[in-house]
Amino acid sequence: GPTVLDRIVGAGVIGTKTTILLCLMGLIYKRIDMFVDIALAYALLNFIATLAAAKFFRVRKSIMPGAKSFKDREMGR
Repeated sequence: GPTVLDRIVGAGVIGTKTTILLCLMGLIYKRIDMFVDIALAYALLNFIATLAAAKFFRVRKSIMPGAKSFKDREMGR
């Protein structure tokens, strides 16, 4: 996408699709227990990475053009 926010959302969607794919692979290989564990770990890492990226770019004021960062809002700038 054209903005950083679009890219963060896109990365989250790719992570969700990968999680679903891992569960489906578990069904195909008849090892659903193992693949669900892997999918849950991957989903958790994806969620944490998405939050970290959003926080990083929020601090840098790069998510939305013209938006103020949290620090600027607290200082009244």
